[in-house]
Amino acid sequence: MSQERLQKMVQLLKTHRVVPRQTFLDRFEISPATFKRDLEYLRDRLGAPIVWDRERRGYRFDLSDTEAEMFEMPGLWFNSREMHALLTMHQLIDALQPSLLTPHIEPLKARIEGLLEGEAHTSDEVRKRIRILHMNARPVEPEHFEVISSALLAGKRLQVVHYNRKRDQETGRELSPQRLIFYRDNWYLDAWCHLRKGLRSFSVETLRKAVPLDKKARQVAEKTLNRTLASGYGIFGGRDTQTARLRFTPERARWVATETWHPRQKGWFDDDGSYVLEFPYSDDRELIMDILKQGPAVEVISPAPLRKRVQAQAGAILRHYR
Repeated sequence: MSQERLQKMVQLLKTHRVVPRQTFLDRFEISPATFKRDLEYLRDRLGAPIVWDRERRGYRFDLSDTEAEMFEMPGLWFNSREMHALLTMHQLIDALQPSLLTPHIEPLKARIEGLLEGEAHTSDEVRKRIRILHMNARPVEPEHFEVISSALLAGKRLQVVHYNRKRDQETGRELSPQRLIFYRDNWYLDAWCHLRKGLRSFSVETLRKAVPLDKKARQVAEKTLNRTLASGYGIFGGRDTQTARLRFTPERARWVATETWHPRQKGWFDDDGSYVLEFPYSDDRELIMDILKQGPAVEVISPAPLRKRVQAQAGAILRHYR
């Protein structure tokens, strides 16, 4: 199937408004069977609103003249974010287990594949040549996720059994779901916990049981959610924040200077070429893990408690190798 021919077919419809079938056959020197395949591809895969006009005995766009003039066929002219979004969506759809959503999602999958098609490549070729790698994803039971998402959208409470990894302990809780977050390849639920009487963020796979309740959820304003759960570093939030100041070696600065560690970060180069990065945090657990991943290429300048915690963790690591 020629992408160039499809583009010219669309241009022909835009120019002449109504085009008889024979015109397509003669202009592009194709058979009726090929024209039928091209037409189905344009309609089903690329979303072209082409209809048969019985009175005018030809094909046209089911659009106004202005809308038809503005219609453009999708092509492989994506920036990096658009490519990442399309391939990630396709992977997420592929990862879904058969469910009630399957017949509704298949058209979306076909639409994405159509967007990835090009004259010199197929969608399979694109996915083979361009890969999106996911790491450290923790699986979520599909039925639990469906219950949680349904309660969230319906504004209902949940009765859950939460597993605390650190204490290796389960507790029953009543939650008012506020929002779901997909972060670093895992799902998290921001919710009002009626047991602790406050906002909490739960890793969804730690909710080992989820039962919907016929009780209206307590709603928390988005501003309050962001101030409480999204003001710190990473997935761990909190109202009370401190400012972390890290210094990276000149070599490591070549990477870190272009990275986003926090939406409100500040960074600058010192005279020796090292890079200093500042950002707020409230809970240091995730931050310490990210600092340790940098090895000797980073030093915590302040605050002193964070510096001491990282030093203690580095010492504990060293003791394993003595």
